[in-house]
Amino acid sequence: MEEEGNTISDNEEVPGCDVRGKRVVETEVEDREEEEEEEEEEEEEEDEEEVEDEGEDDNEEEDGYIFKFKAGENPFDFVEGTDFSIQPYKKFERLEYEALAEKKRKALANGQSERSAKRGRVEDISGASFEEIMEAMNYGSRRKRRQPKKRGRRKGSKRKLNCDVTKLLGDATLCYAQGQYEKAISVLSQVVLQAPDVPDSYHTLGLVYNAIGDDVKAMGFYMLAAHLMPKDSSLWKLLFSWSIDRGDIDQASYCLSKAIKAEPDDINLLFYRASLYLERGDCQKAAETYDQIHQLSVENVEALMTGAKLYQKCGHLERAICILENYIKGHPVEADLDVVDLLASLYMGSKEFSKALECIEHADSVYCADNELPLNLTAKAGICHIHLGNFEKAECLFANLRREAGDEGSNLMIEVADSLLSLKHYNLALKYYLMSEEVNAGGNVGILYLKIAQCYSSTNERAEAIVFFYKVLQHLEDNINARLTLASLLLEEAREEEAISLLSPPKDSNSTSSSSSKCKPWWLNERVKLKLCHIFRTKGMLENFVEAIFPLVRESLYIETLHEKIKVNKKKLPKRVLLERVKVLDGRKTGGLFRGFRPVAPKSDLSKASRAKKLLQKRERIREEKKAQALAAGVNLNYDDFDDEPMLRVPRESPLPNLLKDEEYHNLIVDLCKALASLGRCSEALEIISLTLKLAFNSLSIERKEELQLLGAQLAFSSTDTKHGFNFAKHVVKQYPYSNSAWNCYYKVSSRMTNRDSRHCKLLNSMQTKYKDCAPPYIIAGHQFTAISHHQDAARKYLEAYKLLPDSPLINLCVGTALINLTLGFRLQNKHQCVAQGLAFLYKNLKLCDNSQEALYNIARAYHHIGLVTLAVTYYEKVLATYQKDCPIPELFGENQDGKHQTSVYCDLRREAAYNLHLIYKESGALDLARQVLKDNCTF
Repeated sequence: MEEEGNTISDNEEVPGCDVRGKRVVETEVEDREEEEEEEEEEEEEEDEEEVEDEGEDDNEEEDGYIFKFKAGENPFDFVEGTDFSIQPYKKFERLEYEALAEKKRKALANGQSERSAKRGRVEDISGASFEEIMEAMNYGSRRKRRQPKKRGRRKGSKRKLNCDVTKLLGDATLCYAQGQYEKAISVLSQVVLQAPDVPDSYHTLGLVYNAIGDDVKAMGFYMLAAHLMPKDSSLWKLLFSWSIDRGDIDQASYCLSKAIKAEPDDINLLFYRASLYLERGDCQKAAETYDQIHQLSVENVEALMTGAKLYQKCGHLERAICILENYIKGHPVEADLDVVDLLASLYMGSKEFSKALECIEHADSVYCADNELPLNLTAKAGICHIHLGNFEKAECLFANLRREAGDEGSNLMIEVADSLLSLKHYNLALKYYLMSEEVNAGGNVGILYLKIAQCYSSTNERAEAIVFFYKVLQHLEDNINARLTLASLLLEEAREEEAISLLSPPKDSNSTSSSSSKCKPWWLNERVKLKLCHIFRTKGMLENFVEAIFPLVRESLYIETLHEKIKVNKKKLPKRVLLERVKVLDGRKTGGLFRGFRPVAPKSDLSKASRAKKLLQKRERIREEKKAQALAAGVNLNYDDFDDEPMLRVPRESPLPNLLKDEEYHNLIVDLCKALASLGRCSEALEIISLTLKLAFNSLSIERKEELQLLGAQLAFSSTDTKHGFNFAKHVVKQYPYSNSAWNCYYKVSSRMTNRDSRHCKLLNSMQTKYKDCAPPYIIAGHQFTAISHHQDAARKYLEAYKLLPDSPLINLCVGTALINLTLGFRLQNKHQCVAQGLAFLYKNLKLCDNSQEALYNIARAYHHIGLVTLAVTYYEKVLATYQKDCPIPELFGENQDGKHQTSVYCDLRREAAYNLHLIYKESGALDLARQVLKDNCTF
């Protein structure tokens, strides 16, 4: 029989052990543990606040790093390697970084282990029994600490120095005082070896070496002493001063940071830090430092204003305005008006003229209630009224400026006039500029004259503007904008000669330019030269125009060409890569087992290796050629010192940067080339056109390219420069393949080539293939074979042309002469048939030319050439009986564009016929008859 109340049925619930009981218990346990951990952390923080360590603990910095020497580490190693190239502080900076990194790693590892332990405890509790859970909870009672909490100040942990060490330190100090420096160094070395963490020994060593004059070692030992006593700001200040004297800005910044950490309330140190930031160009950090100075010394208005200006300079205008506004709010009764002036200037700079005016009016009503508002604030208030459209109010405020004489009043009036000028109120601006000129006691008068001249120019008062621009150049001779504007005004007044004189170099320009400073004189400025050349071009002064602009254009194109070469050079493989590829082919080594066999490598690698080997051989050949050329020129260059070919130096900026893009510059290039052609300098003009088309072929429009190419073709026909002229002639015949004049011009250019040019042959072959119904390529090809005595090939080409134009006198003449010349060879068997065919073509030429003197002469010359002198005499006599008038040369493509009359040339062939006839008579023995023929036709 079970007792009542002692049994628990399956359906009854146990308090705290329902279905959710286990989860509730787990949650409560976790919450309790978190509360206990938080209490422990709070107690540890209280212990840290209450306990202050002495001795070594005093050396602990905010980041928790304590510099100590490790066991077996020699302290002198930190000083012996110190020189001017290795900064001493970097050794300690590296050690500090490594120590902090190690500490962070340990903390991270400890945190992970604590989390895993906590997770294990929770898992254990979740699987515990009810009794264990109740015992763990302890019904809300607080667990006892394992160790009692220690309150109060902990006993100092400073290690007392050994008596021997203390005695040695005293002896060393005495030796230093008596000037026995060597003995002091010896004694201090013993102290360092016995007690390496004692800072006094390093400080005394620094004093000793400083007295000796060894500043490098002195700084090293001082650096050791400072790191062992980081709270001693005097040592850091001394190291900072020495680093500044040596010009070591990085080390000075490091020492200054340590000094500020040791003595954070020293404002002078903060000023030094701000100066270092400014020297490095870090305006934002300098501004933050000045802001910090102002927070430490609220009445230091200069630091506040400097910080605001630096914030504005680095783009943080809102921050600059905010700190100035806070200053105004913090001084409701009295404030520095310079702060108000700066705040108003910042508002005006951000176009917030209403706020600026409100700020000035507040200062007038509060800070200047009993006094008159300063003139600088009055001027700013007037400027704000101008921008807000209150001109009458502004005039009333500006009236006070007229009573103020001297530089201050002049500067204020100039400021007012500048605002009016920015708003394009030129007449009002001119009024105040002229007032400023009257009271100006010196200063930069040239800038004032320039602004007056601009106002006159804007109001179309050119005469007065010219006067003041001349005054500007008296004070600012190198002001290019003023000089160019004055030249434009002179041209508008039709004073061209005066404008040319203004822009031309002075007579003593050579001596002036040689004695000038780094900046080049004004007459060498590109804009001045461009303006001058435009004047010359307008007046038709071609020589002066070319002299002014040609050097600029040529230099610009040359620099652009170098840029292109540099781009191409960057794509070349370096020599080390090529040598690495060639190693694949080094399989045939002497004495090897597989000597003579092909290297085992992929086909792609073998091909790369072969190309690399050929490229290396080519580069070596080019290097030797350059070396030989340099030696021949008297320059001894050792190209073997370079791993690769010498890289091209990056050229300076082009004098005309937009030469290949600007439309105006394109017209300038065209005019320059035409002027060069008119002066007979066709080769230079062709060079300019070739470089322009090469560099800007993709950027030029089709019309512009066509214009330059046609101009180049016209110049090519008159120039002896076949290097650039052939390309333009080639372009013309491609554009106009059926134009006889274009082919005549092309042949005129190509005939100047001394040797057979592959470009010429390629063009003829491609034109014959592409245009099978075009005769000129066949004719020119026949002429080319005739010139090298390949008469059979010439006849073949002429007959191809004959198929296209059977009634052309020229083609019949060419076929006939080629066949007759072919009969004089040794390989032809049917010579008589070939002669007959050749004469048939010549007689057809005679028929087509209506028995002209030229056709008769050609037949006579053919008979004379093959030895039929009787028939030759007959036709020579017919030539003597025919009279031919002189006629002009046919126009070539692009010639006679200006309508000039072509001169006539000699076309009569009677003297040539008489001379050949007298040779026949002379050879046959009829000397009297030969003499009579010469007397009748070849004497005057």
